[in-house]
Amino acid sequence: MVSAVFHYLGPSLAVLLFTRVDVLGVAWLRIASAAAVFALWRRPWRLWRGMTRSQRRVLLGLGAVLAAMNSLFYLAVDRLPLSTVGAVEFLGVVILAATGTRTRRNLLALALAVGGVAALTDVRIVGEPLGFAFAFANCAGFMLYVLLGHRIANGPAGSGQLSGIDKLGAAMLIAVVIATPFGVAGAAPTFVHWDWLLWGIGVGLCSSVIPYVTDQLAMARLPRATFALMLAILPATATGIGLVVLGQVPTGQDLLGIGLVVAGIAVHHEERKSV
Repeated sequence: MVSAVFHYLGPSLAVLLFTRVDVLGVAWLRIASAAAVFALWRRPWRLWRGMTRSQRRVLLGLGAVLAAMNSLFYLAVDRLPLSTVGAVEFLGVVILAATGTRTRRNLLALALAVGGVAALTDVRIVGEPLGFAFAFANCAGFMLYVLLGHRIANGPAGSGQLSGIDKLGAAMLIAVVIATPFGVAGAAPTFVHWDWLLWGIGVGLCSSVIPYVTDQLAMARLPRATFALMLAILPATATGIGLVVLGQVPTGQDLLGIGLVVAGIAVHHEERKSV
């Protein structure tokens, strides 16, 4: 729940910053500020030497996904309502949740969640094709984030048994290296406007530190399918935050979609194996 709130609170603040700073520049500020926080807090470079080649590939992959996903998300919300991007982002997660479905009750939960996302999305690709292209590309990135995030949350920790949060911090350092050629020039105006720079740092804390850390804590405790279905709340939080922060008023259809999504989460049931 904490992740769901901050996952869209940060981007809503970023949208307000778009009037002053280039979109990719804001994305770079988000990634760079998060990387700096993780570097000071966790010193994640310590784990590299003790990792296997396979673990390093996962880390490099997650870093690339974080760089691409964050940039694509901001390019999408620059063109589409936050609730629409949030709904599209969730479509891929439905597939991940479906891989863990074993009961009729969970099939009903997925059907309700998918119906809610469909109602929220109300896709009009003709009006903003590029925005939807960015949104669906971000959706694919979010699926990879959930898959790779679960691997680092539940896999071997490497040297010193460092946690998934340490590995997340290392991936964020990789992400800022990848994103810098594409975003640092757009972020340059903030280097002479301290209020804009602080705003961008706040976006990074809200978007890439608090939600990603809480995701790791949840992923370490929940099966992947359960975590994926719980992310169905994202379109609802996106709609609520879009209303409060950006003044994007939901329609009756939006409210119907939110209700279906919440119903899907309520119906979902995790089977417990008897010992």
